Amino acid sequence: MAIGTYSELQSSIANFLARDDLGTQIPDFISLAESRMSRELEARSQEKRATASIASGDAYVALPTDMRSVRLVKLQTSPTEVLEYYTPIKLEELYPDTRGGKPRGYTIIGSEVKFGPTPDSDYTCEIVYSEGVDSLSDSNTANTILARHPDAYLYGALSVASVYLMDDQKTAVYESLFGRAIEEIKREEQRGKHAGSGLFMKSYYGEFR
Repeated sequence: MAIGTYSELQSSIANFLARDDLGTQIPDFISLAESRMSRELEARSQEKRATASIASGDAYVALPTDMRSVRLVKLQTSPTEVLEYYTPIKLEELYPDTRGGKPRGYTIIGSEVKFGPTPDSDYTCEIVYSEGVDSLSDSNTANTILARHPDAYLYGALSVASVYLMDDQKTAVYESLFGRAIEEIKREEQRGKHAGSGLFMKSYYGEFR
């Protein structure tokens, strides 16, 4: 049976479990599998861009509400300027609040980006970031992860279901298959990102909660 939609995924999970009494629990199994994939995966399909206005004299800008990790922050100047990430302490050391100027770096504090130095004028910035896996539902019946990696969804949900059913043997089997699928997705993403070019290292701010 092909697994390309939310309903097909639910049917396949029920078939593997050989149970017809878990209809109300299966969406929870899928949701919990998505939560883990959101934490572990950084697929290109999860990358998004957002622009924000930086007001003169205000060093803070709210982050996108669906953000999990920041990939890149740059000023929309001519030419554009990529900002350096610093820890909060380092940013404060380099750019005390008493100094104003064109932002050169940023940090993450809670749900906001803090720029340093404090902007001396109005600017526009672009934030490239990773969001969590786009959750499936009755109204959002498919996403890129399900289309390309239905096995990850299936084994992830079955692993959660086996825990729910307190079946340690099947939990171990499906957890192993789920972990393997996640690792294969990560390798595929790395190959896609570096295909046709030399490998280079790039730092970015890690997971945001």
